[in-house]
Amino acid sequence: MSVAFRIDFNKKLSRLAVPDGTVGNGLYLEGNNGSLVLLIHGLTGTPNEMQFLARSLNRSGYSVICPRLANHGQTLAVLKETKWQEFYATAKKAFLDAKKNYCQVFTGGLSMGALLALLLAEEFPGEVQGISCLSPTLFYDGWNTPWYRCFLPILYMTPMKHWFYFKEDPPYGIKNEAVQRRVHKYYSQASLDDIDNVGQYGYPYFPVTLLYQLKLLIKYLNRRLRQIEAPVQLIQAQEDDMTSVKNSQFIYNRIASPNKELVLLEDSYHVITADQQRQRVADEMSRFFAALRQGDSK
Repeated sequence: MSVAFRIDFNKKLSRLAVPDGTVGNGLYLEGNNGSLVLLIHGLTGTPNEMQFLARSLNRSGYSVICPRLANHGQTLAVLKETKWQEFYATAKKAFLDAKKNYCQVFTGGLSMGALLALLLAEEFPGEVQGISCLSPTLFYDGWNTPWYRCFLPILYMTPMKHWFYFKEDPPYGIKNEAVQRRVHKYYSQASLDDIDNVGQYGYPYFPVTLLYQLKLLIKYLNRRLRQIEAPVQLIQAQEDDMTSVKNSQFIYNRIASPNKELVLLEDSYHVITADQQRQRVADEMSRFFAALRQGDSK
């Protein structure tokens, strides 16, 4: 990920939250096979980035829900103060609600969403039928990450973290040039408090406070990886621009799941749910979940 620092001491960002429904409250599609897939979008992302997967899985018979994580769709001033526990609480509520109506619930998440999906399996052993981790993010080490990321731990220790933002530059985690151009058109002109199109494209700016929250989430999850026994699928691009394949390998080597697999993509970047091989991602998830459903029926 190529980024630029953005610091603004003089301008106070608006703290007014946008009303519910302004960017949508998430996705829900009713299926017919009795199983549900809970999809979890990434940090500063949007349910829209999971829409292709949701519709493809739904065509395979699954009910699909993708909630909008806490404070996503609000102003950056609101979002940047959100704790990782609040993001997890959104995913947990969606999971518990799904358990009331479906006997089989699978989870899948992109980037930070993959970590939240793993946490659900750890907290509810035996209740998550299977997990698909898409571009899981434990450390930013992709080919397009800036050299100055090594200074982040220092920034985390100071109040300055509340004033710094990263601004994304191409390729935005997308290898597909047409999609990349659409994202660039919005990101290149967006200001810090511009949220007009975040429902479609996510946030152009990334608060350092959220990177700190992600670090805390990763620390919490790492202590629990060896307790995860649910079936786990890891899908990641070999050319991931933000987080290398080492992220998936790290999880694969530490979870206790007897049923686990690693799928590598050769023609995508980080946001594999919306990139060149999104259909393959959907097919791999459907295959993995179908095998688990058949195993339960025997």
